[in-house]
Amino acid sequence: MPHQQFDRFAVTFEPLSARTNKKTIDADHVDPGIEPDKLSQSAVNLINEAAGRIRSARQSDRAVMVTFGAHAIKNGLGPVLIRLMEGGWLTHLATNGAGVIHDWEFAFQGQSCEHVGPMVKEGRFGNWQETGFTINLALNIGAFEGLGYGESLGAMIQNEGLQIPSVKELQDAVSMNLQDDAERAAAAADLLYIVRRFELDPGWMPIPHPWKRYSVQAGAVRIGVPLTGHPMIGHDIIYNHPMNHCASLGRTAQRDFLAFAESVGCLNGGVYISMGSAVMSPMVFEKSLSIAQNLAIQRGEPIVDHFILVNDLAESTWDWNLGEPPEDDPAYYLRYNKTFSRMGGTMRYLQADNRDFLLALTRSLTSQEA
Repeated sequence: MPHQQFDRFAVTFEPLSARTNKKTIDADHVDPGIEPDKLSQSAVNLINEAAGRIRSARQSDRAVMVTFGAHAIKNGLGPVLIRLMEGGWLTHLATNGAGVIHDWEFAFQGQSCEHVGPMVKEGRFGNWQETGFTINLALNIGAFEGLGYGESLGAMIQNEGLQIPSVKELQDAVSMNLQDDAERAAAAADLLYIVRRFELDPGWMPIPHPWKRYSVQAGAVRIGVPLTGHPMIGHDIIYNHPMNHCASLGRTAQRDFLAFAESVGCLNGGVYISMGSAVMSPMVFEKSLSIAQNLAIQRGEPIVDHFILVNDLAESTWDWNLGEPPEDDPAYYLRYNKTFSRMGGTMRYLQADNRDFLLALTRSLTSQEA
């Protein structure tokens, strides 16, 4: 017998405008041109080393990837990441499910970051109609359109709306593809369920995003740089809403994992920056590197000359140039450093606020342009 399931349709969802937020993007965004706070000389040297590696990578048409946790978006770094994309410095961005949500909420309403503790006590945390309905709908449609997780959201923000297929169009897509393209048929059937269950009218659904200029996801779509989303089921507030359909989410996330791995395959002579992501970045990277390395070895071109820079706030007392610390050293349990130290190439760790780090990196790259 299947286990009994929770009924999300019974949950009360409130308008997003009823929520008090801690961050307002107009006031809290970081301008790419401002000075970072003073960093130590060793930090400056490391950032300049990374900038040199990035310049060399781009001259050789190698990958420069930046993977970041949600705090990079909450800290208002969207405009800085967009500036780096516009300058041609970055070839791939990646974030987790929370990073996707904060970026969308900033673009949609100019605010994000609710007060979690009080909202959980009141049974209101994450139960916001626009966030749950709109993000999930974009993923449901993106799965049918063959888009990835980040691209589904970025396209909706950039285009300020979604195209809803008709029931007949979806029925035809199921029947015509069932024999030769069952995956396409299944994606159509998933969306057919959504369209019927929520009685969605076919055609263009306008969804204004007045603050889309701050959106990294929209900027990535506009500029043409992949931005992949790497969620974990149950980790994000969009799972609260009945519009959430994990079959669709899985299709988009699978595409993004494979796009991420494809970029990792271009890291010989390239740069990988992990910024404020203690779990998602190292976990997705190690699996991607393994499969990319498998193909690279088959070609006789193993991935060995990659530069990894890890930036976080946690103090690390271990010199990672010496390799992995012993298990009785607390540094052994600084998981992301331990993981990246096992990935070959050159690995560096920089303890700094991500705003200061990214501003200093941008300044170093820009000064080299001059």
